[in-house]
Amino acid sequence: MKNVLFLDFDGTITQCDVTDLILEAFAEPQWRAIEADWEAGRMGSRDCLHAQMRLVRASRRELDDLLDSIEIDDGFGGLLEVCACNSIQVHIVSEGFDYCIRRILARSAELTPLLRGVRICASHLEPEGDRWRIEFPFAHHSCPHGCATCKPMVMRLLARASARAIFVGDGLSDRYAAQHADEVFAKGRLADFCATRGIAFFPYARLAEVAAHLAARGDALNGRADEEILVGMEAS
Repeated sequence: MKNVLFLDFDGTITQCDVTDLILEAFAEPQWRAIEADWEAGRMGSRDCLHAQMRLVRASRRELDDLLDSIEIDDGFGGLLEVCACNSIQVHIVSEGFDYCIRRILARSAELTPLLRGVRICASHLEPEGDRWRIEFPFAHHSCPHGCATCKPMVMRLLARASARAIFVGDGLSDRYAAQHADEVFAKGRLADFCATRGIAFFPYARLAEVAAHLAARGDALNGRADEEILVGMEAS
């Protein structure tokens, strides 16, 4: 059975939430009230991002300067190498913006060959003067949560029925992906959500831990089941 690894971007591959940094730097303060409505479940992330980005005023150069200051988890390259060695396909699924993801990842020449074949499924962002136009190519009309990127839909399409979906994430926007994955690595608010819902997961702090765990399981990942290594968290 093949394995496909799906990675969140903001707070997972990066060490911060890129969209929040953009809003803190360039948006009118009302964005925080919109964020609160999303966190409370009063709106979906698609409507939330659309409303928030309408409050942003920044030139392309200003945004690029901010993006160029954002650090990537130093274990990301190693994780990609482990996946390549174990024939695990990798994809990035994010409710953040493709423009930001591609610019941040392009800064590292070492990552370029490792990212071949990695699909980036995210919201679309492009400049229009000091405003930014957004689109949601991976939203889905049947998504009951109004997500900007319907991660379960993307996972079904890219993993197919014959593959196991492994998900790595950190935040509330990852909770629906975690519910549909065969295996979950979680930290932060996603770990809290999984523990509350009784979803089995591996806790991690940095991607090097995920890489080490997958490397130690090479034979199992290439086709043999090994259920003993799945850590079941106690349901609260």
